[in-house]
Amino acid sequence: MTEFRLSAPIEREQAAVRRSRKPSYGFLGLRAVALGYLIAFVLVPLIVVQVQGLRFGFTEFWASVTRPEAISAVTLSVYTSAVMALINTVIGTLTAFVLVRYRFPGKSILNTVIDLPFAIPTLVTGVMLVLLYGPQTVVGGFLNNQLGIRVLFAVPGIILALLVVGYPFVIRTVQPVLLQFEMNQSEAAFTIGAGAWTTFRRVIFPAIRPAVVTGLLLSFARSLGEFGSVIVVAGNIPFRSQTGTVYVYTQVEAGNLQAASSVSMVLLIIAFVVTLGVDRLLRRNTHA
Repeated sequence: MTEFRLSAPIEREQAAVRRSRKPSYGFLGLRAVALGYLIAFVLVPLIVVQVQGLRFGFTEFWASVTRPEAISAVTLSVYTSAVMALINTVIGTLTAFVLVRYRFPGKSILNTVIDLPFAIPTLVTGVMLVLLYGPQTVVGGFLNNQLGIRVLFAVPGIILALLVVGYPFVIRTVQPVLLQFEMNQSEAAFTIGAGAWTTFRRVIFPAIRPAVVTGLLLSFARSLGEFGSVIVVAGNIPFRSQTGTVYVYTQVEAGNLQAASSVSMVLLIIAFVVTLGVDRLLRRNTHA
């Protein structure tokens, strides 16, 4: 009789656990909707691009991606995105540090302005840069005539457009980590004689380094596929200002879907590798 009284609560608890493990119809329906949306709007377009790119065999695919125009366009996209990512990583990290560490008038307004590139259409960003750095403007005329720096329809214009588009990524990735950082660690470094730069390099940066790298990779992947602002400020000049996305657009306009799909596959592979690196880095940080 005593054994039954001791085991009955355990049996009821185990039965309750078994019932809780059975998926409900609501959960199954929610999972089906999520998977269906992912398949319809992500996986299917990716598969269609791959099928179209390899439609005439690997030889034709390789010929399409190794054309001089295609190589130049993809190389320019990777180069400008890498330069932008490095610049935005430095400036974005410093901006996030200032927003978290210091108080100053207009801080809330600045914190809101940082998110504007997420909301502003990229075509509008391109138009703003044209109005600011065009040859008919004071700034653009000075850079072109006095310093010999051509901004529009050249590499500097592409980098400027990407800087605006990718600016928030590093800040919004690093800022939450800095908010969780214990400032008494840096204060302890000050008490033993460490300077501001030494404290940042030896104490603060190691703690935020994974977030900095994640923001760098995210901004690079985002800029790799930028089209709207780039085509406004850079135009479509082969071997000079034609990026990978603009090259794909020209091939679609010309009716050469196979070449457009082939170069799109190359850009997708690069973006996928970068995204996979971000995912693994986040998993490693979570595990740590």
